[in-house]
Amino acid sequence: MRPIFPWTAVLGQQRLKLALLLCAIDPGIGGVLVRGPRGVAKTTLARGFADLLPGRFVELPLGATEERVAGSLDLGKALGQGEVQFSPGLLALAHEGVLYVDEVNLLPDALVDLLLDAAASGSNVVERDGVSHVHAARFVLIGTMNPEEGELRPQLIDRFGLAVDAEPLSSAEERAQVVLRRLEFERDPQRFTAAFAAEQQALRERCQRARERARELDFAGPAVTHVAAP
Repeated sequence: MRPIFPWTAVLGQQRLKLALLLCAIDPGIGGVLVRGPRGVAKTTLARGFADLLPGRFVELPLGATEERVAGSLDLGKALGQGEVQFSPGLLALAHEGVLYVDEVNLLPDALVDLLLDAAASGSNVVERDGVSHVHAARFVLIGTMNPEEGELRPQLIDRFGLAVDAEPLSSAEERAQVVLRRLEFERDPQRFTAAFAAEQQALRERCQRARERARELDFAGPAVTHVAAP
């Protein structure tokens, strides 16, 4: 298995980290759109983020079909034997984890709509010729893009729960530290990862406690007043 650069070892990008952690607590927020140039740790953070969740990291290739994403139904069995046989797609595989889309601005709009609907609802419905199947698809959707390579339609941008601009580190000292950490990781991934294991585990446990507490919160009283304020 390819070693994953630890989330807690990534320097900077505090706004992006906060946005992802909020979605770890409540995936129903609807995912994070990350805009920024190459080399600002967008993909590194997305991969490391999956280590904080109970599920897996699933990457959606740009050439994926709708059936590959949503899953498919065996109509022969459904019509002949009365059984609904479902072949899971990427949405099912990403349940309780991360669904990552690099260059999301290059995906067909229909696929982006499908991803956003599932991310917001926590489920996916597959229908074909009167036969349907519903399955849980509670995941954190992370879409990254480089604005220089084309924009996402405003209607789709608005449907992401959060949008963050990832900027390069401004100080030479920080950039040098990033390079040194990456070189250290490449030389000995296991040793480097072990150095951050305790911090990773502590953050993982904090996320789990926050998810449990969030499920008990009622959206009422002062919270409603604050959201409704002009």
